[in-house]
Amino acid sequence: MICLKTCKTGTSLRSASNLRTAPSLALLLAILLAAAAVPATTLLRMSLEKLSRAAAVIVRAHCLENSTAWEGGEIWTFTTFDVQEVWSGSAPGKITVRLLGGRVADVTSSVPGIPRFRPGEEVVLFLEPTPRGDFSIVSWQQGTFRIRRNGFGSLETVTQDSAGVPVFDPERRQFVKTGIRDTRMDVFLEKLNKEIHRQAL
Repeated sequence: MICLKTCKTGTSLRSASNLRTAPSLALLLAILLAAAAVPATTLLRMSLEKLSRAAAVIVRAHCLENSTAWEGGEIWTFTTFDVQEVWSGSAPGKITVRLLGGRVADVTSSVPGIPRFRPGEEVVLFLEPTPRGDFSIVSWQQGTFRIRRNGFGSLETVTQDSAGVPVFDPERRQFVKTGIRDTRMDVFLEKLNKEIHRQAL
């Protein structure tokens, strides 16, 4: 995780005089030390089968809004979704997804591999519940699929966030770019339903 503190003018910190107060400097130093202790993120490749096995809930959802807050010494982004369809498991009509990172005041926390969402977009999410009663996304980018429509709005396709991101394949013992890209929704849903049905047997 990378945490940066920037001034309101957008200039970088060059000295302690850029900070308004001594407590702000102490907070910045604590964040930087914590960030240095966090190892780089490496995601193992997960097939659609593995994703569907790991997910407690799979939904098609519409992003409503985002908010950020400090909690447990970390910055979290909370995204509210309107659940349009539940394809596996059980979920209420509205859900909140919590993911590490975000911006609170003039402190920004960035975590590689974590997706961000825009209000209005539609997605397919592979979810797991958290102890706090909300949800997280299985394998972050790998469990996030963006829904797009053609110019006439009749043909829907899905693209996995990790389709263009190298992930580690333990069988090949190397980083590879894999994933679902520009796949028709009906084709994707047929594959997913087969996996869900197979696991139910």
